[in-house]
Amino acid sequence: MTQPPVPLNQQQQQQLVWQIGHALATPLPPGWQQMRVEYRAAGRHVEVDLLVTGQDGLPRPAQPSPEAVQLLGNLRAGMYRPGGGTWLNAILVFGSATVLSTDFLTDVEPPWRQAPPPIGFQDELRFFPRAEQNIPPWLRQRAGLESAPVAEPLVATPPADAPEGLRSPRVYDGVDESGRPVVNREALSPAERDRVLEYLDAAPVVLASRTYDADAFAPSREPLVPLNFRTDGRWYWPGAVAYYLREHDVAPDPDLLTHIRALRFTLPEVGEPERELAVAAITDQQST
Repeated sequence: MTQPPVPLNQQQQQQLVWQIGHALATPLPPGWQQMRVEYRAAGRHVEVDLLVTGQDGLPRPAQPSPEAVQLLGNLRAGMYRPGGGTWLNAILVFGSATVLSTDFLTDVEPPWRQAPPPIGFQDELRFFPRAEQNIPPWLRQRAGLESAPVAEPLVATPPADAPEGLRSPRVYDGVDESGRPVVNREALSPAERDRVLEYLDAAPVVLASRTYDADAFAPSREPLVPLNFRTDGRWYWPGAVAYYLREHDVAPDPDLLTHIRALRFTLPEVGEPERELAVAAITDQQST
């Protein structure tokens, strides 16, 4: 593996989990009640434990099929997020006709049967690169890396006093040869994703259309991208920013994200003067 894989969307992940359950169950004798599979990996080092509960209610170890192990590896690769890495430990529990639970641990060291050598953790960071702030201390130590550099304090964008002082984000980072959007940004944790969405959605709408735009990442979908603009008095952004974060886990422009973090996810007061500046900035941009 020389390049990180293309991430799977939520629906593809769910389908793959079902395929894993089918591959685990196929070799088993009938009558089982529950399967619990735990997958641990770092680089090329892989450990898989399968416990199967029979009709007597007792869990017993079983050998997972090679197909199931391969599919678990595919799921791990497909859940990689640029800059955020992927999980190293997953626990999936299946009932006889349903998925009971899934748990994916990205930053906690797995309970290895036999800890991988340093090269395993170095391979992990090469196969699934992480931004400095997303490498937990234990992983840094296991990989033989130096201590993380001291982070610079985050600085929010100051309030604008003229339309040209307002900033506007890039929705994505470019397009490929086929015209599809390209994104190369750090992944947000679920908790931070929710806080960023709250910030983006709480800002007042200053311009809006009753129509919707096509989804650049899923053009076959019904157009649902909001054609509106919001502002916090420092930045103004289109509705696509929150939409793509919510639907495709596309983090906002790194500069806007730094601004939101520096404000501790707290929206500043936005009065009528700030709204008018944003409208002026947007209409001026659209007329050029």
